[in-house]
Amino acid sequence: MNYCIEKIEKKWQKRWKENPPASAKPAHSGKKFYCLDMFPYPSGSGLHVGHWRGYVLSDIYTRIKWLEGYNILHPMGWDAFGLPAENDAIKKGIHPTISTATNIATFKEQLHEIAALYDWSKEINTTDPEYYKWTQWIFLQLFKAGLAYEDNAPINWCSSCLTGLANEEVIDGTCERCGAAVVQKTIRQWILKITAYAEKLLAGLDKLEWPEKVKVMQRNWIGKSEGVNIIFPTKDIYGTTQDLIAYTTLPETIYGVTFIVIAPEHHVVDALVTPENRDAVATYRTYVTTMSPLERMADKEKSGVFTGSYAINPLTNEKVPVYIASYVVADYGTGIVMGVPSDCERDAEFAQKYALPFKDIIANEKLINSGIFNDLDAHTTGKNAIIDFIISSGFGTKKTEYKLRDWVFSRQRYWGEPIPLIHCTECGVVPVPEDQLPVQLPDIESYQPTGTGESPLAGISEWVNVACPQCGKNAQRETNTMPQWAGSCWYFLRYPNRHLHDKPWDPADMQYWLPVDLYVGGVEHAILHLLYARFWTKVLYDLGHLPFDEPFTHLFNQGMILKYSEKSGLVEKMSKSKGNVVSPNDMVAQYGSDVLRMYILFMGPPELDCEWQDSGIEGVKRFAQRMYDFFAKQDRILSSDEHEDITVTRRVHKLLHNFQERIDWFKPNTALSACMEWINDATHNNMRLSRDSAEKILTVYSVMAPHMASELLENLLQKNLHDCSWPRYNPEYIYSDEIDIIIQINGKLRGNMKAKRSLEQSKIELLAQPIAARWLDNKTIVKIIFVQDRLINFVIK
Repeated sequence: MNYCIEKIEKKWQKRWKENPPASAKPAHSGKKFYCLDMFPYPSGSGLHVGHWRGYVLSDIYTRIKWLEGYNILHPMGWDAFGLPAENDAIKKGIHPTISTATNIATFKEQLHEIAALYDWSKEINTTDPEYYKWTQWIFLQLFKAGLAYEDNAPINWCSSCLTGLANEEVIDGTCERCGAAVVQKTIRQWILKITAYAEKLLAGLDKLEWPEKVKVMQRNWIGKSEGVNIIFPTKDIYGTTQDLIAYTTLPETIYGVTFIVIAPEHHVVDALVTPENRDAVATYRTYVTTMSPLERMADKEKSGVFTGSYAINPLTNEKVPVYIASYVVADYGTGIVMGVPSDCERDAEFAQKYALPFKDIIANEKLINSGIFNDLDAHTTGKNAIIDFIISSGFGTKKTEYKLRDWVFSRQRYWGEPIPLIHCTECGVVPVPEDQLPVQLPDIESYQPTGTGESPLAGISEWVNVACPQCGKNAQRETNTMPQWAGSCWYFLRYPNRHLHDKPWDPADMQYWLPVDLYVGGVEHAILHLLYARFWTKVLYDLGHLPFDEPFTHLFNQGMILKYSEKSGLVEKMSKSKGNVVSPNDMVAQYGSDVLRMYILFMGPPELDCEWQDSGIEGVKRFAQRMYDFFAKQDRILSSDEHEDITVTRRVHKLLHNFQERIDWFKPNTALSACMEWINDATHNNMRLSRDSAEKILTVYSVMAPHMASELLENLLQKNLHDCSWPRYNPEYIYSDEIDIIIQINGKLRGNMKAKRSLEQSKIELLAQPIAARWLDNKTIVKIIFVQDRLINFVIK
């Protein structure tokens, strides 16, 4: 039995491809397990070993549930619309339809080598009209519910991708996809009112089995705060009263206010600017348009301009100057903030730059220089007293605010789902009738972005010009397309019913399969995809289309595999541009799929980043060879009339226990170590196994090395893996015959001893008394407390 890696693995991959061993059965076919991978966008560079980490991890848990008899759903598909796919096509100089299809074929071939239990009959592609028909349908439900609106708004504009971006897609002032600078540009956009679901998105996190760091990231992004809107009266240049309403979470600092700051784009600015300050304000407002919201809030120089106007502090009646500054944005709070330099580092920097006064108002957690509130605890009784006074005096109201902003949903690009709306001069914005979906993306040659704020679709008159569905008059289609996030907001709902034509999903299947039991993917999607998918699910639940409001019960984020980059001299995330990509194709050709699967698992705790080391895979290869060599010897398996040694049985069940325990704690690296420990013992002690023990060992091994395990099961035991069941350890076998017994006198520890398990009390007494003799001499034993296999306590007087 020579183990030819390539021949054996190709044999089993071909067999599994022709006869899938674990296709999902119909709904209600017993207990279910829905395991989901974050589906990839098919880039031109193909998969690298970093992608394998999540896919192998999810396959481990899917295989265990399959062997436990669950009806499993483990699908795969392609997130193929959007900027990544279109930019890849532009780079290659071909149409995205062609490049996407080519890339998908490459990815799919690579995924077959992983030998994951994917049910390819469930495969979906977000660019398939039969799929995005229902993405458009969901958008219409949002639109009809008043959760989608059109606005000419300042948005994040990528200077390279030439399209608008959501706030979540801007990182340190650059495009999340291409790294180019992002500027502010006012163009027509479709926006989803995700802020209407801020509280539900926040509350829902409490019931999810998610990594705490992800929940914290979402809580911080939603950014709930309880505060007060405080009215600061002023007089504008025309002599009319102008109230400035400042939002603050620290109303107790109001006596320390020495200036007011307003967002430069705020509508009240024009009414406040005095003639002598008008040019400076106009120049500064133009400068701010070149900054992203994140750049503005992180503005290190804390720049600003005086408007020439003053406001009145309602509690002190003092005049304070009114400035505009980049670090205040119009769409958070009221766009107006109090300047309290003695209590805020940001305000202190601003005050120092513009020579504004400081007023101390807190000392040793007590209020000072705060009128009738002096000596009260600043952040409890003092804060509450000031809030009550502000509200009762009519100076303000309580307010709950969120940092979360509405989702800029449209893109001025070609490669995306057309937004199913029609613009009519008579009827306004009209939804495309649902029976006319999908609105198909037209096949055009010139698809490159225009950079004008209009999608390339705007120039296709025969596609744009249509009759209004309501009045029949001439109208125009919406030409912006959806972002790449649209298809991934609901793909997990489509997998159970990907062949349905008359509805997006079957309600009975939703009741059975969903929510997803285990979702595996990278933490980089904590804000974007995961937040958006939760939002759409909650909307569909509220509209009565789904029986659940959270899509993913248990989330696991795998860490990245890093690699040394010769270009930078650093250990970094794998990237083709950095020249540090490790191709799974090369590794499989050299070591085989099973060895690569196991090495990826063995590299370290799956939730942590780890560094790829070529030398490390050699050790796993040697382990795999030892496993094969051990089982390849025919005399390892006992005949039917031979009995397995009890020490061998105990060692087998110890492995089963250790493996299961470590898998349950999401430590597959240490579960593999348990197998390595077992093969060391088995080889050293020249173990011979019963057929039952051999089957148990190989079944456990199969979740990590499915090809080799299947080959050994077939050759040694004449069994197929799909005929095996997940083995459970017998507790009686994993404990030693000898145990420690605690000896107590009047409840105090006086010693311990070794004894045979399950020994009766009378024999334990005889063994324990000599050890406790010094405390028992000349004493009367009035009672003996005995706990089987744990302790004996002599109560004396």
